[in-house]
Amino acid sequence: MPPNTDAAFLREVDEELRRDQLAKAAKRYGAVVAGLVLLVVLGFGGWLIWQWHEQSVAGEQGELLSKAFEDMGGAKPESANAKLATLAASNIGGYRALALMSQADLLLKKQDTRGAAAKFAQVAGDASIGQPLRDLALVRQTTAEFDTLKPEVVIARLRGIAVKGNPWFGSAGELVAISYLRQNRRDLAGVLYSQIAREPDMAETLRPRAVQMAGVLGVDAATEAKEQKSQ
Repeated sequence: MPPNTDAAFLREVDEELRRDQLAKAAKRYGAVVAGLVLLVVLGFGGWLIWQWHEQSVAGEQGELLSKAFEDMGGAKPESANAKLATLAASNIGGYRALALMSQADLLLKKQDTRGAAAKFAQVAGDASIGQPLRDLALVRQTTAEFDTLKPEVVIARLRGIAVKGNPWFGSAGELVAISYLRQNRRDLAGVLYSQIAREPDMAETLRPRAVQMAGVLGVDAATEAKEQKSQ
């Protein structure tokens, strides 16, 4: 047999052996492979269903929270509380946090500062909730309890929030500055009030107080605050 014909014959034999091996593998493992493919398809389908369910639940809870806010604005606290109680057990951290803090607001209207502080503390201590909401809850908890807290407790609690860059810097900083004054640490209070006054994004309701208090404590923050505002 010529060499080229011999090589062709060997390739044909090799291909036949491969087809035979594939056929045997298909018979032996075909059911397993099919089962794995089915599991993957079912798993993906289940994930899609779960995603749809989560989005559906989130939409329903968002609508319920909106109705609760309408009830609060419409002086219907009982109706609002019923809706908020449902949302306070939500598995979605954001809705749970907003519901609990809204319940706290209703309690504050009843002068129940202890009950309100407990609601805020529940949010602040929940690690599954986003840090900005937890920080806000801690600031509001401290505000509700402020008259009963020692200055060092307020400072220790809010020192990490009363810093530039934190969205609640102004509110937390003012509470810390007042606590410094209660400790007769006027220098630290003046510096903090000055920082609040110079913050370009500070709320206009808070900035004038900070400028005034910084001036009383010997820190001229008014000029710098005006310059930053005009920039």
